[in-house]
Amino acid sequence: MKINPITYRSLTSYKYQLTEDYTVQIEIQPEADITTQYIDLKADGLLTVKKNYAWDGPSGPTVDTNDFMRGSLVHDALYQLMRGQYLDISERDKADRILQKFCKEDGMSTFRAWYVYKGVSLFGKSNAKPKKEEEDKLFTAPEV
Repeated sequence: MKINPITYRSLTSYKYQLTEDYTVQIEIQPEADITTQYIDLKADGLLTVKKNYAWDGPSGPTVDTNDFMRGSLVHDALYQLMRGQYLDISERDKADRILQKFCKEDGMSTFRAWYVYKGVSLFGKSNAKPKKEEEDKLFTAPEV
């Protein structure tokens, strides 16, 4: 009997995965609609992060709290669009401010939300810069 092998990749940098689409209106309005496998950003600023999108949650010296999760999701999605050159890196400060706004809306203290904003504005640039994408390491099982 012939075995049909599977091909898969190992994910090490993600902690969370959406179980349903998340849609929200944001202040970033690209010139044209952006559509990727996991993220849609319409020209009017309607952002949809799609079911099964994976992200690493809040980054840096912080704790993953409920008042940080929505902001980290949207922020990571926007930075991913910048890295993929779908969204211009000039939108980075708006993305950082959206993170701050969502954290405050979700109950984070004004001081902590400001601290979060300062952290990403000072240290997040390398995460938004377009990168030469390394080819995914793919595995096959069983080996053939």
